[in-house]
Amino acid sequence: MKTAPAQARTDAPGQQDPSRLIDDRIRELGDWRGETLARVRAIIKKAEPEVVEEWKWRGVPVWSSNGIICTGETYKKAVKMTFAKGASLDDPKGLFNASLEGNTRRAIDIHEGEAIDEEALTGLVRAASELNAATAARRAQKKKTASQAKRKTS
Repeated sequence: MKTAPAQARTDAPGQQDPSRLIDDRIRELGDWRGETLARVRAIIKKAEPEVVEEWKWRGVPVWSSNGIICTGETYKKAVKMTFAKGASLDDPKGLFNASLEGNTRRAIDIHEGEAIDEEALTGLVRAASELNAATAARRAQKKKTASQAKRKTS
């Protein structure tokens, strides 16, 4: 169950297109953080062409496919990619280097001058998307089973 390609959503009605807001953020930063966010965004979109770009929590770029894949936060000394279900993902290349103590999220802090392992990041994005799709399929199956059971008892 995939979402339609080239979609964008905000968390508030009447707001601007999230893709344009992400473009604006990249431009506003105007330094290595903007370049890094643009690079990360390109990798995400290449890895999951049907990704939905969102703008949430008063200015955080979010990439989703059947649920949040990751966010792209910018700080003074890092661009942080937080994977919503990162603790459930295999990370054979050890990209996760932040938010390691929790049971759900994992993050990658990218600092100025650090290289991005595109192949490994692509793998994480695809794995997160696949996990979201599997979770959505299980929910749909549960809903269908519950609906069928309800009809049988009616």
